[in-house]
Amino acid sequence: MSDIIPALEDPIPGYRFLVSLDPTDAYLPVAQSLIITLIAAGQFAQVSGLSAQLEVLAHPEGGRNDYVHQLPVRHSYPKITLSRGVVRDPGLFFWYEAGMSQSIGARRDGAIILLTPKGIPAIGWIFRGGLACGWKGPELNGSQSAIAVESIEIVHEGLQQIPLSPPRVG
Repeated sequence: MSDIIPALEDPIPGYRFLVSLDPTDAYLPVAQSLIITLIAAGQFAQVSGLSAQLEVLAHPEGGRNDYVHQLPVRHSYPKITLSRGVVRDPGLFFWYEAGMSQSIGARRDGAIILLTPKGIPAIGWIFRGGLACGWKGPELNGSQSAIAVESIEIVHEGLQQIPLSPPRVG
């Protein structure tokens, strides 16, 4: 049977990924959002902040001494940070600026897609209503030849994990 179904690759050894930012505002009708200047998605060297936390409320019940009820309250999501070598395209900085001065046109949905070593999409994460809340330019030091890196922080309203390839059989 293993000859019929090819073995799928695990994405772990490669750590290659894509980042996509929807050029349309998350809360505007498509016709209106197409008027807004498009932003550059770019390629990134590092992504952090792909996590979620469920806040719970401990509720002891009278007469029950063997456990405390844990009631779900709400989810929270940390900021997603994207880092890359500085490029001449100022799209990420313009997106950050839009968030400071415009409430319309600044929110983006996006996706981070993890690839296998052969470049096949394996799994992805989608975030909704992302807003660029922080931008950090490169640290410049004339005595070093390190790559200049910029990063952008994104707050968002939810994270969803999506499988992009069929699960492994056997």
